[in-house]
Amino acid sequence: MQESAAALPISETFLSIQGEGKLVGAASYFVRVAGCNLRCGWCDTPYASWEPQGEARSVVALVEAARASGVRHAVLTGGEPMIFEAIEGLCGGLRGAGLHVTIETAATVFRGFAVDLVSMSPKLANSAPAAGDPRDPLGVWRERHEQRRRRPEVVQAFIDQARRDGTDVQLKFVVAGTGDVAEIEMLLGDVTGWRPDDVLLMPEGVVTPAPGSTRWIVAVCIARGWRYAHRLHIDLFGHTRGT
Repeated sequence: MQESAAALPISETFLSIQGEGKLVGAASYFVRVAGCNLRCGWCDTPYASWEPQGEARSVVALVEAARASGVRHAVLTGGEPMIFEAIEGLCGGLRGAGLHVTIETAATVFRGFAVDLVSMSPKLANSAPAAGDPRDPLGVWRERHEQRRRRPEVVQAFIDQARRDGTDVQLKFVVAGTGDVAEIEMLLGDVTGWRPDDVLLMPEGVVTPAPGSTRWIVAVCIARGWRYAHRLHIDLFGHTRGT
């Protein structure tokens, strides 16, 4: 497919600040694709996964809108951007326009094109839809989610590419309890080339945590040299689309 004809299903685009990860606070243009190969029980963007909503937009139009925003950073998110072939053309177009590009992915699908920051968020066991979830009454998505969510070979491929290209990676884990730490350490033990400050722990939820409620996460990060990942956009805007 030629770039001029390439299109992606898009839930929303918006100008805001990056609320998570190494680039927190950076003014950024967000492109959120509609569609995902996972179904997290606590997904905070169900309009891009459980019930994908949006319209097809051309790569050319998306690049031009990002360029016109006047910011230096673009974030490709979802849903899951890596399940769409045209994401490569979009990333290349944005970088060609002089933007720094972050791709946010669950690291279940690898595509080997250049990107400035691969923000991986491997899903832990706490992400699975609960038994009896009304969105998944037969448990079909729960089974698929469990089969697909853990792909250390994909994580490794992204790390290897970043080290070869001299670009950056981050491993961002959503944690719900102390039991998640052992699972994170198991996954990290299956891959190489990451550094402690590439690892970020983010509390699960769509509201600002109560004071003191995340001290255990802080303690884990201090002990291991990892980073605590605050959700700045939740503090600033609440759980609101387009922020």
